[in-house]
Formats: sequence, structure tokens, C-alpha cells
Amino acid sequence: MHETRPRHRPIRSFVLRTGRMTPGQEKAFKQHWPIYGVDFVPAQTLDFPQLFGNENPVWLEIGFGDGESLAVMAKTFPQRNFLGIEVHTPGVGHLLLKLAEEDIGNVRIMSTDAMEILQQVIPPASLQGVQLFFPDPWHKKKHHKRRIVQPHFVELLARLLQPAGIFHAATDWEDYARHIMRHFSDHPDLFKNLAGTGTYMPQPETRPITKFERRGKRLGHGVWDLMFERTSA
Repeated sequence: MHETRPRHRPIRSFVLRTGRMTPGQEKAFKQHWPIYGVDFVPAQTLDFPQLFGNENPVWLEIGFGDGESLAVMAKTFPQRNFLGIEVHTPGVGHLLLKLAEEDIGNVRIMSTDAMEILQQVIPPASLQGVQLFFPDPWHKKKHHKRRIVQPHFVELLARLLQPAGIFHAATDWEDYARHIMRHFSDHPDLFKNLAGTGTYMPQPETRPITKFERRGKRLGHGVWDLMFERTSA
């Protein structure tokens, strides 16, 4: 931080928002992080069967917010394992409470920048699905470079997803939906649009509607879902 000359810094996938946790959320961190939390160790590849205690397929969610929809999906699909990433500590605390209260055992949590996790600790071809729901849109044009979906992100997911693995994104910013569509459609050798070329997917039943989404729909906001399948390597 005190270098005498500027250096290039990699774009992160989030703005750090630690926020203020409630006493219950702070207690949840102390009691339940050892059970559900996964500490980030640079360059140390995760062993999913050991982490979850089974060989079930793994779905990764980037930015789960308060974790309500992730908890619903985990209960709905007990045959799947879910690794959730979120840097907003109150949201992590909220999900930790939810998992403990409802005895949900197929979720693990990491609270580090998603790109560092994807680049350093996820084994190649180890994910059945990646979910990106309502990411920060960085709506100003000069900030578009901060959006997590970029050409290198598409190529990275292609390496981490199994053949026929799914990338599912949802956004309430039409411009970001077009941005995602463009970047994934630019790689037909890596991904196939499950809704058809240039077409958005009707909201699948597998994605729960969040409180944030309901509020947006009441205000007349649209929501765009995109689902791409990893083609055979």
C-alpha cells in the first residue's frame, strides 16, 4: 500500500461491504463457521468429497446475499452439494443461522473474493453448476470493466465446469443481461445457450424468487435469466 510507484491491481468481483452484524449473526460466526465455513488458503485445492463427506455433484453460487434462496435450493435438492461465496458478512451470518436452525447439511460457505476462489482453489472440471444471481451491475459504462462476467471469466468457468455443466445467471439490469449474453455467445466452442441462440430463459423453477426480486417486480423491473451448458471438452 506504500509503494513508490503505481501497480496494476486485478479487478475484484465485489466491493468490500463488511457491514454491521447483529449479535445473533456474530454468535453464528463463532458457533457455526467451524461447521459450515471454509477458510481460503491460496493455491490449496479443495477436496469436495472430503469437504462435504460424499460424492454428490457440487454447485457453486457467487454472491448469495442473505442466503435465503441458497438455503431453499439446498433443501429442495438434497442430492446436490452447494458452495456459496459471499463477502458481505451480515449475509454470511444470516445464512449460518439459517443452516443451523434448519439442519441443512449440504452447504459450505467461503467469504473471499470469488475470482481468487475460482482461480486458486476450485479443481478443474469439478463443478456441475455455477450460479450468479443479481450480481452488482456496475451500471455506469466506465465501470463495466468491474463486472465479474468478462472473457477470462467465461474461459475460467469452462475449465471448472464438467462437460454438460450449467452456468445460470439472473439479473434485473437488461444491459447486464445483454453483456452476459454477448460474452458467453462469443464462445460457442465452450458453451451452448440452453434457450437457443440469443434467447433468454424463462425463470426456471429451480431458482427461488427472492424478496429483492419480488420488490423489483412490484416496481416494474424485469428479470432476465440466462443458462449456458458447457460443451464437451
